Amino acid sequence: MMFPSKRPSPDEGDERCESMVPEPKRRATLENAVRSIMGFGGLSLNRIVLNLEPMLTSWVREEVEKAILSSFHPSSRSLLNQTEASRGRSLQLRFVNKLPSTIFTGSKVEAEDRDTIKIILVDATTETMVSSGSLSSIKIEIVVLNSEFGADERQDWTENEFNASVLRERQGKRPLVTGDVSITLVDGVGNVDNVIFTDNSSWIRSRKFRLGARIVQRISGESTIREATSEAFIVKDHRGELYKKHYPPFLHDEVWRLERIAKDGTFNKRLTSNNIFTVKDFLRLHVIDSSALRHILGCGISNRVWDTTIEHALSCVLDDDEWYSYYGTAQSVGLLLNSIYRVEAATFDGQNYQPVENMTFSQKLLVEDAKRQAYKNVGELVSVDRRATIRPLMPMTSLLPEPLGITNLLLQQPEFSVENEGLFTTG
Repeated sequence: MMFPSKRPSPDEGDERCESMVPEPKRRATLENAVRSIMGFGGLSLNRIVLNLEPMLTSWVREEVEKAILSSFHPSSRSLLNQTEASRGRSLQLRFVNKLPSTIFTGSKVEAEDRDTIKIILVDATTETMVSSGSLSSIKIEIVVLNSEFGADERQDWTENEFNASVLRERQGKRPLVTGDVSITLVDGVGNVDNVIFTDNSSWIRSRKFRLGARIVQRISGESTIREATSEAFIVKDHRGELYKKHYPPFLHDEVWRLERIAKDGTFNKRLTSNNIFTVKDFLRLHVIDSSALRHILGCGISNRVWDTTIEHALSCVLDDDEWYSYYGTAQSVGLLLNSIYRVEAATFDGQNYQPVENMTFSQKLLVEDAKRQAYKNVGELVSVDRRATIRPLMPMTSLLPEPLGITNLLLQQPEFSVENEGLFTTG
């Protein structure tokens, strides 16, 4: 009983080539080819050779490949690849700055810190940048890679392995990246300042891309330049950017830019109904009465969601030019508050300010009492120049500036209640 032959695996390809075309059959094929060509008659010797050349070239190449492969033990072939990968690859392209975890189509690709992406040429043996010579002005190409390439953190890939992982656009789509994808290094540095994705990354298995950089022209000699790869990242359609969170958020950002607060979602609606429209509004209430803020979001909010949102909000860069002072009527303590109303320093003599962390226990008690008064009378905070804190800030009654135009920021009653309306106003 005859069984169908097993389909050979890729590793069996070398032996398959030999078995597919046995030597006697090959000789017969050559003889038939010669007879066929001679049958035309009137052909010169040169013409006959030209007609036979493609077949002869193919056979010679197969035989040479077999001879080379047969001289290596199978376990030695991977060692050969490693040798090829490392030989002459001491020169390497590298991405300098980190890419963000999410990129949107239609927007120029920037680094995580919103700076221009930079690529440098490095001599890995000395870990120095190649800033002179012909290679320092070589032309490179920006390509898109499947994120699975480099996931094992290998650094010894071959040129063929890199090229095999370069992604092309989907059928019927525009090129995957557009813009200035060919860049010439200047003193060993290349700026990637105009590369734009045209398609998202959801259509590949890993759902993530990497950027890659490779040289365009061949260089003389045996040396080659190893390609650069970036971190993996997701590419989303540009309409998702309308709902993009900011890292870090800005004080003037709408409050839904914070983590776990969806645009037009439940939390967003609860906050805006209490006049909390911006990240600044959110942080001010968190400083003044954190439990009131949490109550607005609802008793169902989990600790994990709460912590995530607060952590994101607190990463905001504060306005260093916005400061306030407050003097209570019952004591001589003066407070210095930042843009989100956090007390940063206090004075007990109207002249010398000291940070809260340097105060004695009794001084901190006085500050806490003054804070409670300040937060109940937010409309009485006075905008000041921080540099003026080196001079007396105790204002004369006749020289008091107009109070800030902030109404209903906090309720004026001694007991704060979130049930009242008009908790915040926009500012």
